This record gives sequence, C-alpha cells and structure tokens, in this order.
Amino acid sequence: MNEVSLSDKEYGRFRNLIRQVAGINLTQAKKAMVCGRLSKRLQQKQLDSYDDYIRFLASNAGQDEIQVAVDLITTNETYFFRESKHFDFLSAHVLPKCPPGRLFRVWSAACSSGEEPYSLAMLLAENLSTTPWEITASDLSTRILARAASGHYAIERATHIPGKLLMNYCLKGIGTQEGTFVVDPKLRNRISFLQVNLNKPLPNLGEFDLIFLRNVMIYFDMEVKRAVVNRMLPLLKPGGHFIVGHSESLNGVTEKLTAVFPSIYRKQ
Repeated sequence: MNEVSLSDKEYGRFRNLIRQVAGINLTQAKKAMVCGRLSKRLQQKQLDSYDDYIRFLASNAGQDEIQVAVDLITTNETYFFRESKHFDFLSAHVLPKCPPGRLFRVWSAACSSGEEPYSLAMLLAENLSTTPWEITASDLSTRILARAASGHYAIERATHIPGKLLMNYCLKGIGTQEGTFVVDPKLRNRISFLQVNLNKPLPNLGEFDLIFLRNVMIYFDMEVKRAVVNRMLPLLKPGGHFIVGHSESLNGVTEKLTAVFPSIYRKQ
C-alpha cells in the first residue's frame, strides 16, 4: 500500500472530532506527527484514505477505534514515582495529618498504564498504618486500563521505585515470568480502575481528599482546561489537594484552588 497523504481539510476534520470527543487540542504543527502515527493504522484497517478513516471514527462502529487513535497521538510515557517532589510533599505535609480511622480517598484521573496509582498505593501503604485508604484510577482508554489493572511490568520499569517499597510491595517474576514483576495483589485490590472521559459529565465517584491530574492538560486549550477542572472540583473535599504536572499550571483556570507548592494546589 502506498503512503497516504493527509490533506489540510482532512486534518481539520480529525482535529475537530478529537477535540469534541476527548478535549484534545491538536495544532497545525502536529499534523506531521498525527500522519506518522496513524499511517500504519490505516494499513491495518485496510483503508485507502484518511477521509475513510475519519468517517469510520465518526460512525457508531468507530467508537472503540477513537480510543486507539487517542492512544496513538498522545504520549503515554510514564514511570513509577514520576515527578518525585509530589510524593515527597505528600509524605511530609499531607499524609501525616490524615485523621486515623477516616477513609482517605485518592483519584488518579489520567492513570495511563498504572504507574501513578501504584506509586500512590505504595506511598499510602507505607505511611497510613491505621488509616484506611482507597484509590480510583481512571483513563479514557479501556485498552490501556486493562494493562494498568494487571499490575504487570517489565523489570526495567522498577528503576524509579525506592528499594524498600520495591521489596515490600512488588513480586519478582520467576520461570516464564522472569524479567518482569507484579504489584502485590494486596495493593491492586485497593485500586478501582474505570473508564472516565474528563471531557464529558463525570460519573458519581464520590469525594476525594487528593486528585492527581498530571501531564494531561498539556493537550487541552484554556477553554477545555477550565471545563475539565470545574467539572472535577466538586469531587474534591474542602482542604483537599489537586496536583498537576510540573510543566502545567492552573493560573487563569480556576480561582477555587490556592497554590501551596509548585504544581500543587489546595481547595479553599
């Protein structure tokens, strides 16, 4: 199959569709990247043009394929204890103040392949000896959620896990599973993985003491950022913390959160 070109008109339709469905803002500068990442998908689906692919995405039969397209055009690169200063802040300033006996709830709102919620789980297990806790981990993609729920990773992914936590909460694979590890089922059982589209009305998830929304707003324009954050804030308890990625900011997004540390905010 010859390489298929992506016209500006087709790219405009694709941009509008992805923004409508997932809130992702693709600039004109991303056209070459989108073309490169989707070209093999057209071959796999045996489609002759991007026009055919976009029409398929917009059809009822293409709903699962939209998730695949979003996965391909967004960077899901993540690792355990990424942006470690956030975890240091929680250990030093948040977890020691948790009232014993009261359930502490966390939402990892763009959990990708699971490294973030499992890092949080290890941290909570290590620091909240008498305080019950649970984590909700969500993502738009059911495909990547299935990977996350397995808790199964190549051993190279353990590089950033502190030695004590690796020893206490991870199990090294043997035999046919050599070269891999799994997160202890005792931690996995305290994490609920579910599909949530942050660009749509949210399901009834209850209230949280802590919300992580890291490294996803880089894909949103200001209008979508405001809508997403305003949709999420009612689920954050008063005094709760809202954490974004180091390269992100909530300046101009909401006045209901106060910055307490770079990329860490507290609900008034």
